Amino acid sequence: MIGWLEAMLRVGRKLFVKAETQLYPEETPKLFPRSRGRIVLTRDPDGQERCVACNLCAAVCPVGCIDLSKAVADDGRWYPEHFRINFARCIFCGFCEEACPTSAIQLTPDFELGEWRRDALVYEKHDLLISGEGKVRGYRYWSVAGKAIDGKDKGEAENESPPVDLKGLLP
Repeated sequence: MIGWLEAMLRVGRKLFVKAETQLYPEETPKLFPRSRGRIVLTRDPDGQERCVACNLCAAVCPVGCIDLSKAVADDGRWYPEHFRINFARCIFCGFCEEACPTSAIQLTPDFELGEWRRDALVYEKHDLLISGEGKVRGYRYWSVAGKAIDGKDKGEAENESPPVDLKGLLP
């Protein structure tokens, strides 16, 4: 009998407490500035793809949800021939964003990825590419790394700085 009264008292106290439930999607949740959601591929300031298909994002992904293959353009630039992310497996850890040397892959606060079919959560490159630069503005990987083109060595092309000699930095 005492246990039953304690349970009723415990439930009765909850009747006068403010409800913690949010009525999603009518009330959008407040997201923190560093919240991680949908992954996008960004572009250079000149509009070309930033991704150089180095495969680091796929290597660090703990669940293996990123699949890509490298291709080489006529000017010697690497780009992903196909880039695929399976959001049904992605845990939004952000390791891919941290590993990307070109800031091509970025996580956005968009978290609404619900689909009725599991195969609809596999996003191809054309689904992931956005038209802008994302969070990192003005960064162009090929200007920093240098790119050998016909008739010119790395760093000799227009708007390119010469590559840094890492061995010269050693003590």
